[in-house]
Amino acid sequence: MPDTPQPSSPRPGQTTEHSLSTPEGDLTYTATAGWQPLYENDKPIAELFHVAYTVSGQEPATRPITFVFNGGPGAASAYLHMGALGPKRVAFNPDGSLPRPPVTVVDNRETWLGFTDLVFIDPLGTGFSRTLPNSDKSDKGEKSHDQTDKSAEDGDNQAQAKKFWEVERDLKALGEFIQGYLSRHHRWLSPVFIAGESYGGFRVAKLARKLQQDYGVGLCGAILISPVMEFELLWGSDYTLSGWATALPSMAAAAAYHRRLPVGTSPEAQAAQAETFVRETYLPFLAMGTLMAEPDRQRVYGQLADLVGLPLEVVQRHRGRIDISIFARELLRDQERILGLYDASVVALDPFPDRLLSEGTDPTLEGLDRLFTGAINSHLRTTLGVETSLTYNLLSLDVFKAWRFLADTSPFKQGFVGSADDLRIGMTLNPHMQVYISHGIFDLVTPYFSSKFLANLMHLNPAIAANLTLRHFRGGHMFYTWESSRQQWQTEMRAFYQQAVA
Repeated sequence: MPDTPQPSSPRPGQTTEHSLSTPEGDLTYTATAGWQPLYENDKPIAELFHVAYTVSGQEPATRPITFVFNGGPGAASAYLHMGALGPKRVAFNPDGSLPRPPVTVVDNRETWLGFTDLVFIDPLGTGFSRTLPNSDKSDKGEKSHDQTDKSAEDGDNQAQAKKFWEVERDLKALGEFIQGYLSRHHRWLSPVFIAGESYGGFRVAKLARKLQQDYGVGLCGAILISPVMEFELLWGSDYTLSGWATALPSMAAAAAYHRRLPVGTSPEAQAAQAETFVRETYLPFLAMGTLMAEPDRQRVYGQLADLVGLPLEVVQRHRGRIDISIFARELLRDQERILGLYDASVVALDPFPDRLLSEGTDPTLEGLDRLFTGAINSHLRTTLGVETSLTYNLLSLDVFKAWRFLADTSPFKQGFVGSADDLRIGMTLNPHMQVYISHGIFDLVTPYFSSKFLANLMHLNPAIAANLTLRHFRGGHMFYTWESSRQQWQTEMRAFYQQAVA
C-alpha cells in the first residue's frame, strides 16, 4: 500500500492515484503534494512544499527513495521534476531546442519512477515553499488585518525567509526535511539517494557529508547533475588560472557542433583534444605570464584559435583569455547570431549585432521559463489537484540576489566557497556510497571539465575511487532536454541504482 501522509500543515495537501506506461511496463503510483514544516525551538517557522511519487504494490522498506532539488540558488525543483525525472515532462524538440507555444506536457517514458520513488523538494522561497507568520505575535493577539499591519507582517516574513538564504541554513533545512520525511512516512530502512542540479549539485556534495554526519541518514548514492562544486573554477581573472581553462573543452565541442572546424570533427573528439591542450599547454601558458617569449605566445594563440573556432585576432585581442560571453558572441558573429551560455548548441539572432557588447538575453535560460512555468502550474493545479492561491516561484531573483555564501558568523567575509572536500569526506565516511556526476558537453556555465578537473585532484583512495562515475552527454546545462541524451541517461541511472543497492 502507498504511504499515507499524516497532516502536518494548515495548508491542504493532495493525494492522487495515477498510472503510466513505460518501456519496462505499466506503473501504478501515488502522487502526494503538500507542505512539511520546519521547526525552531519546537515551533513551526516555515513549510517546504514537495511532491512525492511512490509506486504502488511494492514494499517501501526495500524500494529506493530519491530526494531531488534544483539549484540557482533560488530555483524550484520543477526543472528536474518536469524535465527528466518525474512521470510527466515538458515536450521539447528532439535536439533539445524550444518548441513553439503553447507548452505541451506528455507522459515521461524515461521517468526514474521505474527504479526509485521520488521526492521533489522546493527550497524556501521557491515553488510554494514559504515562511509561516510569527507565531509569538499571533499568540499574543498582536496580529492585525489592516493594511499597515499586513505590510509589517510581510516584512517580518521576508526577514524570516532571508535567514534560510545562506549555505549552512539551507543545508540544515534540507537535512531536517529529509529526516522528517523518513520519519513521517516510515522510510528509514529504504535505500536513500539524493540528486541535485547545478547549485543543487553543490548541495548534494555538501549533504553527502552532512546527512550522514549530522542527521544519521546513510546514503546509497549521490547524483550531481551539471554541478558547480568549486566556484573558483567558474571565473578567471588576471590573477587566477583555472577559471579560464575549464570551459575551453566545451567551447571546442560547440565549435565542432557549429561546423567552425574541419569537416568530420566530432564535438567529443574536439573536446578531448582541448582537454589535452589545457593540461599540457594552456595552463602552463597562463602561469608563465609575461615570462613567455612572444613567438611561443603567438604559437599558443594560434592553437587556441584553431581549437575553439575563433578568429586569431579575437584570441590575440583577449590575450588567450576567452570569457564564455565573448565566445558566445564571437563564434557566429559573421551570421549575426549568438550562442546560449547554458547550451552553446542553441543559436539565436543577435538583437543588436552592431553594438560593441552583447545586450541581448541568454537564449537558453530565459527561453525556458515559459515552458516550465506553464508545465509545473498545470501539473500541480490540474493533474495533482493542489489548491492554493500562492504563486509558484520557478526561479526567484530575490533569493538569488540575497543569497549569502558565507554566514554572518564566519570569520572570513570574502573568497570562494566549495564542496569538493565535503564530497571526499562523505565518500570516506561511507565507502559504499556511489557517486555519479554528469554534465552536458555544450554547457559553458558549469562546464563538464570543471568536474573532471576536480576528480583528478581529489586523490581518492583506490578503495573508493571506483565509486565515482563521471559521464557526460550531448546537450547543455539541461542535457536531458535532448531526447537521445535523456534516454541514455535514464538507462545508465537504472544500472547505477542497481549497483548501488546490490
